[in-house]
Amino acid sequence: MLRIHFTGVDLARVRMAGRPDALWETILSFHRLRDRRDARLFGEWRTEARSRLNGETRLLSALIPARGYFPDFLTPSEGQYGWDVGLDALRGLPADRLRHELSLVGAGAAAGFGAAFGTPPPTRLREFMDGGTKYLPRLLGELRGYHRAAVEPYWTHIQAQIEAERAARGRALLDGGADELLASLPPMLRWRAPVLECEYPVDRDVRLRGRGLLLQPSFFCRRTAVTLHDPALPPVLVYPAAAQLAGAGAGGEAARPAEEQRQRTLGKLVGHTRSVVLRAIGDGATTSELARRAGVSLASASQHACVMREAGLVTTLRHGNAVLHTVTPLGAALLKGGAVVS
Repeated sequence: MLRIHFTGVDLARVRMAGRPDALWETILSFHRLRDRRDARLFGEWRTEARSRLNGETRLLSALIPARGYFPDFLTPSEGQYGWDVGLDALRGLPADRLRHELSLVGAGAAAGFGAAFGTPPPTRLREFMDGGTKYLPRLLGELRGYHRAAVEPYWTHIQAQIEAERAARGRALLDGGADELLASLPPMLRWRAPVLECEYPVDRDVRLRGRGLLLQPSFFCRRTAVTLHDPALPPVLVYPAAAQLAGAGAGGEAARPAEEQRQRTLGKLVGHTRSVVLRAIGDGATTSELARRAGVSLASASQHACVMREAGLVTTLRHGNAVLHTVTPLGAALLKGGAVVS
Protein backbone atom coordinates (compact mmCIF):
# COMPACT_ATOMS: atom_id res chain seq x y z
CA MET A 1 0.00 0.00 0.00
CA LEU A 2 1.19 3.50 -0.88
CA ARG A 3 0.10 6.22 1.54
CA ILE A 4 0.73 9.89 0.74
CA HIS A 5 0.33 12.12 3.80
CA PHE A 6 -0.85 15.71 3.32
CA THR A 7 -0.71 18.75 5.55
CA GLY A 8 -2.88 21.82 5.04
CA VAL A 9 0.01 23.46 3.20
CA ASP A 10 0.31 20.43 0.91
CA LEU A 11 -3.37 20.63 -0.02
CA ALA A 12 -2.85 24.24 -1.05
CA ARG A 13 0.09 23.14 -3.22
CA VAL A 14 -1.53 20.27 -5.10
CA ARG A 15 -1.30 20.92 -8.82
CA MET A 16 -2.04 19.18 -12.11
CA ALA A 17 0.68 18.75 -14.73
CA GLY A 18 0.16 21.05 -17.69
CA ARG A 19 0.86 18.40 -20.32
CA PRO A 20 1.84 14.73 -20.69
CA ASP A 21 5.42 14.08 -19.58
CA ALA A 22 7.25 12.58 -22.56
CA LEU A 23 9.85 10.76 -20.45
CA TRP A 24 7.30 9.20 -18.10
CA GLU A 25 5.22 8.12 -21.11
CA THR A 26 8.32 6.66 -22.80
CA ILE A 27 9.46 4.68 -19.76
CA LEU A 28 5.98 3.42 -18.88
CA SER A 29 5.29 2.48 -22.50
CA PHE A 30 8.41 0.31 -22.38
CA HIS A 31 6.67 -1.66 -19.61
CA ARG A 32 3.53 -1.95 -21.75
CA LEU A 33 5.56 -3.14 -24.75
CA ARG A 34 6.77 -6.21 -22.82
CA ASP A 35 3.45 -6.87 -21.10
CA ARG A 36 1.04 -9.21 -22.89
CA ARG A 37 -1.97 -8.00 -20.92
CA ASP A 38 -4.44 -5.31 -22.00
CA ALA A 39 -4.44 -6.47 -25.63
CA ARG A 40 -7.63 -4.51 -26.34
CA LEU A 41 -5.95 -1.28 -25.28
CA PHE A 42 -2.39 -1.86 -26.41
CA GLY A 43 -2.30 -4.90 -28.69
CA GLU A 44 -2.27 -3.03 -31.99
CA TRP A 45 0.09 -0.41 -30.60
CA ARG A 46 2.55 -3.15 -29.57
CA THR A 47 2.50 -4.64 -33.06
CA GLU A 48 3.05 -1.27 -34.71
CA ALA A 49 5.75 -0.13 -32.25
CA ARG A 50 7.72 -3.37 -32.57
CA SER A 51 7.61 -3.13 -36.36
CA ARG A 52 9.26 0.31 -36.14
CA LEU A 53 11.94 -0.64 -33.61
CA ASN A 54 15.09 -1.17 -35.61
CA GLY A 55 17.53 0.17 -33.03
CA GLU A 56 19.19 -1.04 -29.85
CA THR A 57 17.12 -1.22 -26.65
CA ARG A 58 19.22 -3.64 -24.61
CA LEU A 59 20.45 -0.95 -22.25
CA LEU A 60 16.89 0.19 -21.64
CA SER A 61 15.92 -3.42 -20.93
CA ALA A 62 18.67 -3.68 -18.33
CA LEU A 63 17.67 -0.43 -16.63
CA ILE A 64 13.91 -1.04 -16.66
CA PRO A 65 13.00 -4.43 -15.14
CA ALA A 66 9.68 -6.01 -16.07
CA ARG A 67 8.42 -5.12 -12.58
CA GLY A 68 9.66 -3.21 -9.60
CA TYR A 69 12.13 -0.40 -9.28
CA PHE A 70 13.60 1.52 -12.21
CA PRO A 71 15.95 4.51 -11.77
CA ASP A 72 14.39 7.82 -10.77
CA PHE A 73 16.88 9.61 -13.02
CA LEU A 74 15.03 8.30 -16.10
CA THR A 75 12.09 10.59 -15.29
CA PRO A 76 13.58 13.93 -14.13
CA SER A 77 11.17 16.60 -12.92
CA GLU A 78 12.33 18.82 -15.80
CA GLY A 79 10.54 16.42 -18.17
CA GLN A 80 7.24 18.13 -17.39
CA TYR A 81 8.51 21.05 -19.50
CA GLY A 82 9.14 18.96 -22.60
CA TRP A 83 11.15 16.11 -24.13
CA ASP A 84 14.27 18.14 -24.92
CA VAL A 85 14.35 19.77 -21.48
CA GLY A 86 14.07 16.35 -19.83
CA LEU A 87 16.90 14.91 -21.94
CA ASP A 88 19.10 17.89 -21.08
CA ALA A 89 18.55 17.17 -17.39
CA LEU A 90 19.42 13.52 -17.95
CA ARG A 91 22.53 14.53 -19.88
CA GLY A 92 23.76 16.47 -16.83
CA LEU A 93 23.20 13.60 -14.38
CA PRO A 94 25.89 13.45 -11.64
CA ALA A 95 27.96 10.26 -11.75
CA ASP A 96 27.41 9.44 -8.07
CA ARG A 97 23.63 9.57 -8.38
CA LEU A 98 23.76 7.44 -11.53
CA ARG A 99 25.83 4.73 -9.82
CA HIS A 100 23.63 4.76 -6.71
CA GLU A 101 20.37 4.30 -8.61
CA LEU A 102 21.86 1.66 -10.89
CA SER A 103 22.95 -0.23 -7.79
CA LEU A 104 19.32 -0.27 -6.64
CA VAL A 105 18.28 -1.87 -9.93
CA GLY A 106 21.09 -4.41 -9.83
CA ALA A 107 20.85 -5.44 -6.20
CA GLY A 108 17.12 -5.08 -5.68
CA ALA A 109 17.71 -2.67 -2.80
CA ALA A 110 14.48 -0.76 -3.38
CA ALA A 111 12.95 -2.83 -0.55
CA GLY A 112 10.48 -5.60 -0.86
CA PHE A 113 10.34 -6.61 -4.53
CA GLY A 114 11.36 -10.18 -3.77
CA ALA A 115 14.22 -12.57 -4.38
CA ALA A 116 14.17 -12.10 -8.12
CA PHE A 117 15.63 -8.65 -7.57
CA GLY A 118 18.48 -9.96 -5.45
CA THR A 119 20.21 -11.64 -8.37
CA PRO A 120 23.48 -10.22 -9.75
CA PRO A 121 22.98 -7.33 -12.19
CA PRO A 122 23.06 -8.15 -15.92
CA THR A 123 26.36 -7.69 -17.71
CA ARG A 124 25.27 -4.49 -19.45
CA LEU A 125 24.08 -3.00 -16.19
CA ARG A 126 27.40 -3.81 -14.50
CA GLU A 127 29.25 -2.19 -17.41
CA PHE A 128 27.08 0.90 -17.08
CA MET A 129 27.72 1.06 -13.32
CA ASP A 130 31.47 0.72 -13.87
CA GLY A 131 31.58 3.14 -16.79
CA GLY A 132 29.48 5.83 -15.13
CA THR A 133 28.41 8.77 -17.23
CA LYS A 134 30.38 7.66 -20.31
CA TYR A 135 27.40 5.43 -21.17
CA LEU A 136 24.91 8.30 -20.98
CA PRO A 137 25.18 9.17 -24.72
CA ARG A 138 24.28 5.58 -25.58
CA LEU A 139 21.34 5.67 -23.16
CA LEU A 140 20.13 8.95 -24.64
CA GLY A 141 20.38 7.46 -28.13
CA GLU A 142 18.32 4.42 -27.15
CA LEU A 143 15.71 6.63 -25.48
CA ARG A 144 15.42 8.83 -28.57
CA GLY A 145 15.14 5.87 -30.93
CA TYR A 146 12.57 4.10 -28.80
CA HIS A 147 10.54 7.29 -28.27
CA ARG A 148 10.42 7.96 -32.03
CA ALA A 149 9.19 4.43 -32.71
CA ALA A 150 6.78 3.80 -29.85
CA VAL A 151 5.53 7.12 -28.50
CA GLU A 152 5.96 10.00 -30.94
CA PRO A 153 3.56 8.65 -33.63
CA TYR A 154 0.77 8.60 -31.01
CA TRP A 155 1.58 11.88 -29.28
CA THR A 156 -1.47 13.78 -30.52
CA HIS A 157 -3.72 11.04 -29.14
CA ILE A 158 -1.83 10.97 -25.82
CA GLN A 159 -2.17 14.75 -25.53
CA ALA A 160 -5.91 14.53 -26.15
CA GLN A 161 -6.37 11.96 -23.39
CA ILE A 162 -4.37 14.02 -20.89
CA GLU A 163 -6.24 17.21 -21.81
CA ALA A 164 -9.54 15.42 -21.18
CA GLU A 165 -8.26 14.23 -17.81
CA ARG A 166 -7.10 17.75 -16.90
CA ALA A 167 -10.50 19.16 -17.80
CA ALA A 168 -12.28 16.68 -15.52
CA ARG A 169 -9.92 17.26 -12.59
CA GLY A 170 -10.06 21.02 -13.14
CA ARG A 171 -13.83 20.91 -12.78
CA ALA A 172 -13.50 18.99 -9.52
CA LEU A 173 -11.01 21.56 -8.24
CA LEU A 174 -13.35 24.43 -9.12
CA ASP A 175 -16.34 22.65 -7.58
CA GLY A 176 -14.77 21.73 -4.26
CA GLY A 177 -11.10 22.65 -4.05
CA ALA A 178 -8.17 20.28 -3.54
CA ASP A 179 -10.25 17.96 -1.37
CA GLU A 180 -12.74 17.38 -4.20
CA LEU A 181 -9.91 17.06 -6.73
CA LEU A 182 -8.24 14.27 -4.77
CA ALA A 183 -11.57 12.53 -4.17
CA SER A 184 -12.32 12.61 -7.93
CA LEU A 185 -9.19 10.71 -8.98
CA PRO A 186 -9.57 7.26 -10.64
CA PRO A 187 -10.81 4.46 -8.37
CA MET A 188 -7.42 2.88 -7.63
CA LEU A 189 -6.66 6.08 -5.68
CA ARG A 190 -8.62 6.58 -2.45
CA TRP A 191 -8.72 9.93 -0.68
CA ARG A 192 -9.17 9.47 3.07
CA ALA A 193 -8.21 12.89 4.31
CA PRO A 194 -5.45 13.65 5.04
CA VAL A 195 -4.06 10.53 3.30
CA LEU A 196 -4.21 9.47 -0.36
CA GLU A 197 -3.98 5.68 -0.64
CA CYS A 198 -3.21 3.33 -3.51
CA GLU A 199 -2.46 -0.35 -3.92
CA TYR A 200 1.30 -0.64 -4.44
CA PRO A 201 3.91 -3.41 -4.83
CA VAL A 202 5.51 -2.39 -1.51
CA ASP A 203 4.27 -0.87 1.74
CA ARG A 204 5.32 2.76 1.71
CA ASP A 205 4.52 6.10 3.34
CA VAL A 206 5.32 9.37 1.57
CA ARG A 207 5.20 12.49 3.73
CA LEU A 208 4.95 15.65 1.65
CA ARG A 209 5.94 18.03 4.49
CA GLY A 210 4.72 21.18 2.82
CA ARG A 211 6.16 20.49 -0.63
CA GLY A 212 2.79 19.80 -2.26
CA LEU A 213 2.21 17.17 -4.92
CA LEU A 214 2.31 17.20 -8.72
CA LEU A 215 -0.44 15.02 -10.20
CA GLN A 216 0.74 13.67 -13.56
CA PRO A 217 -1.91 11.77 -15.55
CA SER A 218 -0.42 9.24 -17.95
CA PHE A 219 -1.68 7.31 -20.95
CA PHE A 220 0.71 4.37 -20.54
CA CYS A 221 0.37 4.05 -16.76
CA ARG A 222 -1.78 1.03 -15.84
CA ARG A 223 -3.51 -0.49 -12.80
CA THR A 224 -1.69 1.48 -10.12
CA ALA A 225 -0.09 4.85 -9.67
CA VAL A 226 3.70 5.34 -9.70
CA THR A 227 5.88 7.62 -7.63
CA LEU A 228 9.60 8.25 -7.28
CA HIS A 229 11.65 6.12 -4.91
CA ASP A 230 13.89 8.88 -3.55
CA PRO A 231 11.90 10.87 -0.92
CA ALA A 232 14.19 13.88 -1.40
CA LEU A 233 13.05 14.42 -5.00
CA PRO A 234 10.09 16.72 -5.81
CA PRO A 235 6.92 14.69 -5.05
CA VAL A 236 5.02 13.47 -8.10
CA LEU A 237 2.24 10.93 -8.50
CA VAL A 238 1.82 9.45 -11.98
CA TYR A 239 -1.58 7.81 -12.41
CA PRO A 240 -3.69 6.29 -15.24
CA ALA A 241 -5.73 8.90 -17.09
CA ALA A 242 -9.45 8.23 -16.78
CA ALA A 243 -9.98 8.44 -20.55
CA GLN A 244 -7.44 5.66 -21.00
CA LEU A 245 -9.19 3.57 -18.33
CA ALA A 246 -12.42 3.97 -20.27
CA GLY A 247 -10.91 2.08 -23.19
CA ALA A 248 -9.35 4.63 -25.53
CA GLY A 249 -6.72 2.42 -27.13
CA ALA A 250 -3.35 3.51 -28.51
CA GLY A 251 -3.61 1.84 -31.90
CA GLY A 252 -5.98 1.75 -34.83
CA GLU A 253 -8.95 4.08 -35.21
CA ALA A 254 -9.00 5.20 -31.58
CA ALA A 255 -5.61 6.86 -31.98
CA ARG A 256 -5.13 7.47 -35.67
CA PRO A 257 -8.14 6.80 -37.90
CA ALA A 258 -7.21 5.54 -41.36
CA GLU A 259 -7.08 8.42 -43.83
CA GLU A 260 -10.09 7.15 -45.74
CA GLN A 261 -12.24 6.98 -42.60
CA ARG A 262 -10.97 10.34 -41.33
CA GLN A 263 -11.91 12.05 -44.61
CA ARG A 264 -15.31 10.34 -44.62
CA THR A 265 -16.01 11.37 -41.02
CA LEU A 266 -14.67 14.90 -41.44
CA GLY A 267 -17.01 15.27 -44.39
CA LYS A 268 -19.92 14.98 -41.99
CA LEU A 269 -18.60 18.00 -40.10
CA VAL A 270 -18.94 20.50 -42.92
CA GLY A 271 -21.67 22.88 -41.86
CA HIS A 272 -22.32 25.80 -39.57
CA THR A 273 -24.00 23.92 -36.71
CA ARG A 274 -21.15 21.54 -35.97
CA SER A 275 -18.66 24.39 -36.17
CA VAL A 276 -20.73 26.19 -33.52
CA VAL A 277 -20.90 23.04 -31.39
CA LEU A 278 -17.15 22.48 -31.58
CA ARG A 279 -16.47 26.07 -30.58
CA ALA A 280 -19.03 25.82 -27.78
CA ILE A 281 -17.04 23.06 -26.09
CA GLY A 282 -14.40 25.63 -25.16
CA ASP A 283 -12.30 24.41 -22.23
CA GLY A 284 -14.71 21.54 -21.65
CA ALA A 285 -18.45 21.03 -21.53
CA THR A 286 -20.95 18.41 -20.46
CA THR A 287 -23.57 17.44 -23.03
CA SER A 288 -26.17 19.60 -21.28
CA GLU A 289 -23.82 22.59 -21.22
CA LEU A 290 -22.94 22.01 -24.84
CA ALA A 291 -26.61 21.98 -25.85
CA ARG A 292 -27.25 25.19 -23.94
CA ARG A 293 -24.20 27.01 -25.32
CA ALA A 294 -24.82 25.98 -28.92
CA GLY A 295 -28.57 26.47 -28.79
CA VAL A 296 -29.41 22.91 -29.85
CA SER A 297 -31.34 20.05 -28.26
CA LEU A 298 -29.69 17.62 -25.87
CA ALA A 299 -30.03 14.78 -28.42
CA SER A 300 -28.53 16.94 -31.16
CA ALA A 301 -25.59 17.98 -28.96
CA SER A 302 -24.92 14.33 -28.13
CA GLN A 303 -25.03 13.33 -31.80
CA HIS A 304 -22.72 16.14 -32.90
CA ALA A 305 -20.25 15.29 -30.13
CA CYS A 306 -20.27 11.63 -31.21
CA VAL A 307 -19.45 12.51 -34.83
CA MET A 308 -16.65 14.85 -33.76
CA ARG A 309 -15.27 12.20 -31.41
CA GLU A 310 -15.14 9.70 -34.31
CA ALA A 311 -13.24 12.30 -36.33
CA GLY A 312 -10.66 12.77 -33.60
CA LEU A 313 -11.73 16.36 -32.86
CA VAL A 314 -13.22 15.72 -29.41
CA THR A 315 -12.42 13.47 -26.47
CA THR A 316 -15.15 12.38 -24.06
CA LEU A 317 -14.87 10.91 -20.59
CA ARG A 318 -17.24 10.38 -17.70
CA HIS A 319 -17.28 13.01 -14.94
CA GLY A 320 -19.53 11.94 -12.07
CA ASN A 321 -23.02 11.36 -13.48
CA ALA A 322 -22.28 13.33 -16.65
CA VAL A 323 -19.84 13.11 -19.55
CA LEU A 324 -17.31 15.83 -20.27
CA HIS A 325 -16.27 16.74 -23.82
CA THR A 326 -12.94 18.45 -24.57
CA VAL A 327 -11.39 19.58 -27.85
CA THR A 328 -8.36 17.59 -29.03
CA PRO A 329 -5.25 19.27 -30.51
CA LEU A 330 -6.60 18.40 -33.98
CA GLY A 331 -9.94 20.03 -33.17
CA ALA A 332 -8.19 23.11 -31.81
CA ALA A 333 -6.06 23.35 -34.96
CA LEU A 334 -9.16 23.16 -37.16
CA LEU A 335 -10.87 25.87 -35.15
CA LYS A 336 -7.83 28.08 -35.26
CA GLY A 337 -7.63 27.76 -39.02
CA GLY A 338 -11.37 28.03 -39.50
CA ALA A 339 -11.33 24.75 -41.40
CA VAL A 340 -14.61 23.50 -39.98
CA VAL A 341 -16.76 26.43 -41.03
CA SER A 342 -18.65 25.90 -44.27
